[in-house]
Amino acid sequence: MHTLSASLEADAVKPMPDQDDTLVSHVSSSPPALEDESNSDRLLVVGGQGSYLRLADGREILDGCGGAAVACIGHGVKEVSDAISAQTASVSYVPWGFFDSQSRRDLNKWLWKSSGGHFTKTWITSSGSEAMEGATKLAREYFVWTGEPQRVNFIAREESYHGITLGVLGVGGHVTRRTPFEPLLAPNVYRIPACNPYRQRLSGESDDEFVSRKADELEQAFVRAGPDTVVAFVAEPVVGAASGCIPSVRGYFQAMKAVCDKYGALLVLDEVMCGMGRTGTLHAWEQEGVVPDIQAVGKGLGGGYQPVSAILASDKIVQAMSAKNAAFTHGHTYMDHPVVCAAALRVQQIIERDNLLANVQAQGPYLEKLLRTKLRNHPNVGDIRGRGLFWGVELVRDKASKEPFDPTLQLAHRVQKTALGIPYNLAVYVGQGCAGQGRGDHIMIMPAYNVTRAVVETIVGMFVAVLDDVFGKLNGAGFELE
Repeated sequence: MHTLSASLEADAVKPMPDQDDTLVSHVSSSPPALEDESNSDRLLVVGGQGSYLRLADGREILDGCGGAAVACIGHGVKEVSDAISAQTASVSYVPWGFFDSQSRRDLNKWLWKSSGGHFTKTWITSSGSEAMEGATKLAREYFVWTGEPQRVNFIAREESYHGITLGVLGVGGHVTRRTPFEPLLAPNVYRIPACNPYRQRLSGESDDEFVSRKADELEQAFVRAGPDTVVAFVAEPVVGAASGCIPSVRGYFQAMKAVCDKYGALLVLDEVMCGMGRTGTLHAWEQEGVVPDIQAVGKGLGGGYQPVSAILASDKIVQAMSAKNAAFTHGHTYMDHPVVCAAALRVQQIIERDNLLANVQAQGPYLEKLLRTKLRNHPNVGDIRGRGLFWGVELVRDKASKEPFDPTLQLAHRVQKTALGIPYNLAVYVGQGCAGQGRGDHIMIMPAYNVTRAVVETIVGMFVAVLDDVFGKLNGAGFELE
């Protein structure tokens, strides 16, 4: 007999307890511990100010990563909490389908202006995954409006990550996050190698030759899919969590955009992590010589003060929608939320008023210089890469062969755990998979845009000490590190 059926049958013949029996049973049994309170892996934060987080145990943690590159103006900025309070006092929620708010209109106008008028319509959502899910749906619906419904395929890159919802999880190439859900993921994604010069550049290959090879990989993917079936090429200008701050080679995105244009497909850029100032310009594509048809932004948009992201549509997309007198078939309950919009707008106004992009452009190279100076001779540091205040360090078992560590060692997570402990009290972001197929450990350093030179020095000094500690302990435990 099936176990569930047997259980149901047994329950069906059991006498129902009377009220007193039920009460006694509930009182005498001990409920299981509440998971949130029993999980000691997550440190309890009780406050934050500037670049520091205060823990319940009294320690202060230097936030060297802003979470996942989120806290772009630091913690505890009263101007933003005041803007949230003011908007909540005015109107806290309106349904986006038939009402609008001034804060939403103001943020929309600000984003339009920030792109030089390129993005003429936005949808404000609540997470990067939501924004990328919407961006891929918008790209598909564009071709429904323009009379090419056969376009159903996407091209994306290996070692990429575009969100955790099923649609964009299928687009991304993050093996670890895909694996449990592989049977549920859409098959209409053609994958090409990422743009990773550290691991892919051939001996003696120039930037132009490398880019030409990358463009050919994209062209071959169009051929495999059927050129007139491709909706879009989806990519991050600077790859974030999946590979650890890998910027593209000069000319890469111009070459990829040319291939997309050749076959009539769209370019969708995921700037959820690398955008909104993180790499030194408000939009990362400003440094690539291209402008996307559709873009997603997120983390740096609201700085963590509200859960906010956005889908940005170019005039090309909006004109096609208008020509059909159509609407984007998409929506969430909290889309275009007025409080969220007010918070994001204030964060962006602070970045602009305080000239924080200039600080990113100044402190970013200094962060790079310190990392390279202090770690270039480390036997287990394979690559140091990034842009602006978005830097990654890839750890390798063998520097010459670039062999990664065994994933079961969980080296990046060891580094993170050690950094958070006494005496370092430093938060860094980590990941695995930069070497492909779930292998490769990387650490990411992504401080706030208003970080000072002194804090940058402290972050790097602590990080170097953490690496020495972790590798020293592994050596002492008998691990072969070279």
